[in-house]
Amino acid sequence: MTSATRQPENPAPARPPRLIATDLDGTLLRDDKSVSPRTVAALAAAEEAGIEVFFVTGRPARWMDVVSEHVHGHGLAICGNGAAVVDLHGGPGTHRFVKVRGLERNNALDAVRLLRDAAPGTMYAIEQTYGFHQEPEYPKMHMEVPDRLAPAEELLAPDGLAAGEPVLKILAFHPTLDPDAFLTLARLAIGDRANVTRSSPSALLEISGPDVSKASTLALCCAERGISHEEVVAFGDMPNDVEMLTWAGRSYAMGNAHPDVIAAASGQTVANNEDGVAVVIERLIDERR
Repeated sequence: MTSATRQPENPAPARPPRLIATDLDGTLLRDDKSVSPRTVAALAAAEEAGIEVFFVTGRPARWMDVVSEHVHGHGLAICGNGAAVVDLHGGPGTHRFVKVRGLERNNALDAVRLLRDAAPGTMYAIEQTYGFHQEPEYPKMHMEVPDRLAPAEELLAPDGLAAGEPVLKILAFHPTLDPDAFLTLARLAIGDRANVTRSSPSALLEISGPDVSKASTLALCCAERGISHEEVVAFGDMPNDVEMLTWAGRSYAMGNAHPDVIAAASGQTVANNEDGVAVVIERLIDERR
């Protein structure tokens, strides 16, 4: 299996890209959640030039309609911060899970317990393959209508209310903590039982399986295609993109990116509202001519 950890001592010259991996919110999408005409044209040009484009996002599969028409021939996207590879060919509501890398329920219950102790007042929601459940106190976000309301411990129990489907990730929200401080606290509290990251400007954490990240699932998809990390160009803006940007041969932080992302990437482009992904893709295609 291809490792999702890259530690080059003497970086080789950049190889022609075979795959573009891009985050969505704050990266490919503008702040109004649209895909600009310039970006649509750049994605199509990349595919026409033989460069696959993978959307690699924290979004669940049901929120992928905004880009489902741009997945081209392969039809695949990496969702839930690497917890699922989804075939979007069928359109909204008919997606097919190609690969699921879930969070074991014992680990999930441990993570909830440890974070409750470390950060009293934390509220939880549970993301599954086709279901979304939350605690009654969890704030209403994105106009999401939960399938069930119950304490996280009941939702995550092996024989509990939501036992029929894999758990893709847990969402943990705190109403008063600083987002970066909450992330640090959670990582220390949970340790190696789960992978903890964040993509929201609020104190909202995303908790996945111990080895599950955008980078590790992207590495699996690339290995299946015979694509090395040197042939991948990645884009991102938030802490959940850091591992992917570190792993890829070339990577770009958006002009609006979190400081940790800027530090992790090998390059920087302009902000999402200025079509920063398209700017780089256009340049990459020019380099191939």
